[in-house]
Amino acid sequence: MLRTALRNVFAHKARLVMTALAVMLGVAFVSGTLVFGDTVTQALRGASAKNLEDVAVSVQAESEPDENGKGNARSTKLTSDLVDKVRAVPGVTSVHATVEGKATLAAKDGRPLNVDNSWQNLATNYAPDTRDSKRDSRFPLVSGRAPASGGEIALERRTAEKAGYHLGDTVRFATEGPALTKKLVGTVDTDDPRVTAGGSLALFDTRTTQQLFLKSGQFDELAVGSAPGTDNQQLTSKISEVLPDKSIETTNGAQLANEQADQIAAGTKALTKMLLVFAGIALFVGVFIIANTFTMLIAQRSRETALLRAVGASRRQVVRAVLIEAGVLGLAASAVGFALGTGIATGLRPLLNASGAGLPGGPLVIAPSTLVWSLVVGVGVTVLAAWLPARKAAKIAPVEALSTVDQAPPKRSMVLRNSIGALLASAGVLVMLYISTQDSNADANLMPALIGAMLTLTGMIVLAPLLSRPLVSLAGAVTTRVFGVSGKLAKENTLRNPRRTAATASALMIGLTLITALSVAGNSADAALKEQAVRDLTADYKVSNADYNGIDPALGAKVAKIPGVADTAAVASTDLDLPGGAGVLTGADPQQLSKVSDLHFNSGSLADIGPGKIALSETLAKESGLSKGDTFQGAMDMGEHKKRLTVVGVYQDTRAVDNALGTLDDVMPYTVAGTLDSVLVKAAPGTDVSGLDQDIRKTLGDSPLLKVQNKEQLTKAESGEIDMMLNMMYGLLGMAVVIAVLGVINTLAMSVFERTREIGLLRAIGLDNKGVKQMVRLESVVISLFGAVLGIGTGIFLAWSCGGLTGSSLSTYETVLPWSRLGLFLALSLAIGVLAAVWPARRAARLNMLRSINAQ
Repeated sequence: MLRTALRNVFAHKARLVMTALAVMLGVAFVSGTLVFGDTVTQALRGASAKNLEDVAVSVQAESEPDENGKGNARSTKLTSDLVDKVRAVPGVTSVHATVEGKATLAAKDGRPLNVDNSWQNLATNYAPDTRDSKRDSRFPLVSGRAPASGGEIALERRTAEKAGYHLGDTVRFATEGPALTKKLVGTVDTDDPRVTAGGSLALFDTRTTQQLFLKSGQFDELAVGSAPGTDNQQLTSKISEVLPDKSIETTNGAQLANEQADQIAAGTKALTKMLLVFAGIALFVGVFIIANTFTMLIAQRSRETALLRAVGASRRQVVRAVLIEAGVLGLAASAVGFALGTGIATGLRPLLNASGAGLPGGPLVIAPSTLVWSLVVGVGVTVLAAWLPARKAAKIAPVEALSTVDQAPPKRSMVLRNSIGALLASAGVLVMLYISTQDSNADANLMPALIGAMLTLTGMIVLAPLLSRPLVSLAGAVTTRVFGVSGKLAKENTLRNPRRTAATASALMIGLTLITALSVAGNSADAALKEQAVRDLTADYKVSNADYNGIDPALGAKVAKIPGVADTAAVASTDLDLPGGAGVLTGADPQQLSKVSDLHFNSGSLADIGPGKIALSETLAKESGLSKGDTFQGAMDMGEHKKRLTVVGVYQDTRAVDNALGTLDDVMPYTVAGTLDSVLVKAAPGTDVSGLDQDIRKTLGDSPLLKVQNKEQLTKAESGEIDMMLNMMYGLLGMAVVIAVLGVINTLAMSVFERTREIGLLRAIGLDNKGVKQMVRLESVVISLFGAVLGIGTGIFLAWSCGGLTGSSLSTYETVLPWSRLGLFLALSLAIGVLAAVWPARRAARLNMLRSINAQ
């Protein structure tokens, strides 16, 4: 039986090629993801270790309480005197006393650099290795020299290139407030993974860095170097002995490198997990192709199987032979898929770096476990998909040796299948209808929603043979009317074996269900976000800080004096705890706010707000059970301060303000560093609004951290991430669609072989080559459109039913169908049907008439 199985693999290799391709692509997705994750993780660890290879011990002090008793102020315990003490410890060869902060650069053309990820914009001091040295080994100079005075700056090489700066240029940047300028005197290189992962780096002399970010004579960290052969553990203990305070922590350099690498690699692991999910979807789609292929092969070999049974082969041996055949196919396809996945992993890093990912270089890491898992997954999926066809093969009785090759499935099995499918689909639909009634507590409903979606999709897959008859008949009526005999034959061929048609269409249906659901949900969320971004906002501009450090209230007063500005409203916020809920309390002058917004109140009004009197949003009022006239003890500033507050109104949810609204005087004492969140600006009638943003920037110091956004920019900022996410999801789900296309090609090609004699007879009675090609093409189109209709319909239903889960965060969410995209999906399905039929149709048309008639 082993020889028989191997002979069948080689005898039918042409018919198995599409199945092998499906397995190969799925395994390539899995192996490429695993190799990429291991490679990047190892590269990040290597970059961290290299960056900190000269750091034997790191000395850092814990944050100290600020003036309000909170532990978020920077430490002042690492002083110049302490640096001298550490430098005098035996075994210490160097001490880099560093100060770190953030500096966001403006490029030479004026645009802010990396402003949306300002937390990656690092700034530190250029600290020579020793007192007598002028070289900082952490930052080897590429060109120019190190900064030596308050008017000079050095930039990391790639940062300077990205910003367009050259030696001698004036660099404009901001740390917190207005823009500052310094002369570029040098460029450096660094292995710091925080910078190589897409961040920027600015260097100043030590005194300037202290003035910008800390205090004179104080440091954030002491990076200690040791002599070769020094026991760094013992050195760490020695340094701890000279430290004056237990709150100063000493960490081994190797441990620090591992911690830093782990933090950065966490994002890579999340990406790896997401890619593996889509790899699983691709493999799941491949299951239908594999099962379909083996079902058709076994049907074509029914006489051979029956003869094997007649000469003594047992059912178990027949099953084993089919599974061996599947295992050999899976093993070969998995091996090729693993090699392809390794190539994908090699090219993925440069591709991501081209889009600004900044992943460090390093050797390709191929773990033995990756190879094992790739083979296990590929072979396991193939064998599992072939198991049911193998059992069917084993049931073939010897007396069936002379029976027909193509038998319709027994009615009992179809009844059982339809009953199971109806139960699964009904359960899924009921769960999703329940989910559609929920408008809050999305986290608690997420798992039921996933279960309901899986039940619905599984039920549709199981019911696909039953649904194929009315839908295909409807499509067939059109093809018959338009294309005549070829159209009618295509319909009859499609309906001949509903299971086969359903299995082929289901592969396409799964991909389109997921793509449609994402598209509808994304389009609906996008529309809701765009509406909420500017809903109830009549201001022309919103001024804020990109680094979320707030705006100095004095700057807010300056904006009001700019020519062309009619009204402004300064807005601040703090956290608010209230009975039964928690929210964010926005503070603003009610009179000024009314001039730049149009809040809609269900009870009370903006004019009722005053000292100790606040309004709540509909959602927060519902959560807390409070209404107009209620008084409660509110806790602000992380519960540190309590105040008696009275509810004087309830307004409709809006992004113009948070979910509670009070006066600016009630909020400002509890804001971070006493700053504003934003300033809303309304232009005077007749003012050229398009140029007002530049006037605002100049008045406020033209800081790269300053964000002056009009309504269009606000809506784009809200929806930009959704568009980027959808495009990425489309690309990943495209693999499942590609595999589905292979399934259509495979089914048609094998169907042509199976109907060789039939096609010969059709040719004999007058159907020409063009008619044969047209018949196969129409059959492909009908199958593709059937899968598309099921997939798009199921996707729309799932997206609609899950819409309520966004109710707590997107109150304006409504299901908005992207008709243009849905039409595109149908058009693509039509194109898939036409393209998938090219090779099978050509093969059918080239069959020799007489040989086909004589085929058995």
